Amino acid sequence: MLVGPPGAGKGTQAEFIASHLSVPKISTGDIFRANVSQGTPLGLEAKRYMDSGGLVPDEVTINMVRGRLAEPDAADGFLLDGFPRTVPQAVALDKMLADTGANLDLVLELIVDNDEVIRRLSGRRTCHGCGKIWHIEFDASSREGLCDRCGGELYQRDDDKAETIAERLKVYARDTAPLVDHYGAQGRLVGIDATGPVEDVTERAINELRSFSA
Repeated sequence: MLVGPPGAGKGTQAEFIASHLSVPKISTGDIFRANVSQGTPLGLEAKRYMDSGGLVPDEVTINMVRGRLAEPDAADGFLLDGFPRTVPQAVALDKMLADTGANLDLVLELIVDNDEVIRRLSGRRTCHGCGKIWHIEFDASSREGLCDRCGGELYQRDDDKAETIAERLKVYARDTAPLVDHYGAQGRLVGIDATGPVEDVTERAINELRSFSA
């Protein structure tokens, strides 16, 4: 499982690590989209909450995750990205895995400070035309304010504004950061430095996994 603040690179690292381990990357975002697009009872219920701007209840989320973990491709292992988000969800996951005889082997905490998170996220610029995301510092378009791919106008999404990011960090500290203590008390938590090139962070993560399984 990966845990860390918004902007820590969980989605990117999940893809690389899952590929290295030859296991599926399981995220609540993917599960929600699959259930909604397939029109499952849980998907329809989740869509009702999302359409009204409300949070999907833990019970619905947990049941979706339970269904996903029961699929054949997860039988030999999986990597969780974005779930659990709270200690109550973690407790439910612990019980779910115990009921099926599975174990959560390791929780990797991607460590990055708030200033770096704001720097990473607030520098994003999205193209109105093709939707490509650029970054004013790390991956800038050669034409200021315009997309190199399609020539569309670049803009900053509300989610990428500094004040919005600061609020997301507060929510993370309140709701999700307690997972660090939860899994630390179980002896399953390892922290890694999530700054620097993506490849370096992946290498650190893989090395920790090797050390754990040695």
